[in-house]
Amino acid sequence: MREYYHSELDEVVHQLVTMSDSVQIAVRDATTALLDANVSVAERVIAGDLRIDAMHDELEQRCFTLLARQAPVAGELRTIVAATQVVADIGRTGDLAKHIAEIARMRYPDHAVPEPLVDSFRRMSDVAQEMVGKAGRTLLDRNLEEAHELVDDDDEMDNLRSSQFRQIVSEEWSHGVDKAVEKAVDAALLGRYYERIADHAVAMGRRIIYIITGEAPEGDDWPTT
Repeated sequence: MREYYHSELDEVVHQLVTMSDSVQIAVRDATTALLDANVSVAERVIAGDLRIDAMHDELEQRCFTLLARQAPVAGELRTIVAATQVVADIGRTGDLAKHIAEIARMRYPDHAVPEPLVDSFRRMSDVAQEMVGKAGRTLLDRNLEEAHELVDDDDEMDNLRSSQFRQIVSEEWSHGVDKAVEKAVDAALLGRYYERIADHAVAMGRRIIYIITGEAPEGDDWPTT
C-alpha cells in the first residue's frame, strides 16, 4: 500500500514538472507576442491559460485526495503540503504570462514596449524562463544547489526592473509623445509581471528546499499573489 502511495506522490511531482514546462512556454510565447506585436500568438497564450488552470485544479485536487487517503508521515507530508503550494505558484505564473499577452493584444497593432526597452524586456523574459525551467528541474531532481541558485538568479531580475523604472521616471522619457504616460504605465506593469514570475520561481525553490531538508529557508518571503 505504501509503495502505491509513493508512486502517486511521484506522479504528482511529474505532473508539476509538466505544468511548469507549459508555463515556461507560455512566458516565451507571451514575450514573442509582446515584442513582435503578434496578436495571434497573444491569443494562443490567453486561450492556453485555460489548460494550465485545468492542470492546476486537477493537481490541487489530487494533492487533497492524497492527504485524505491515509495519514502521510514525515517526508510524505512535506511533499504533499509543498506540492499544493507549488501548484499555486505555477498557476499564478501562468496567469502572469496571460496578463503579458493581454497587454500585447490590447495595444495591437502598436508595440506596447518602446524600442529603448526592448532589449531589457527580452532579457527579463530569458531570465524568467530560465528560472521557471530551473525550478521545474529542481523539483524533479531534488537538487538543493540549484534551488539555492534561484535566489541569485532573482538578483538580475531585480536589477533589470530597477533600471527600467529609472528610465520610465526620468525627464528624458517621451516615447510615444502623446502616449508617453500610457507607455510608461504599460512598461511599469509589464516589468512587474516579469518580476513576479521570478518571485514565484524563487518561492518554488524555497518550497523544494523545504521538501528536501524539512526546514524552511531563512528570509522566507514566499509570494501569495
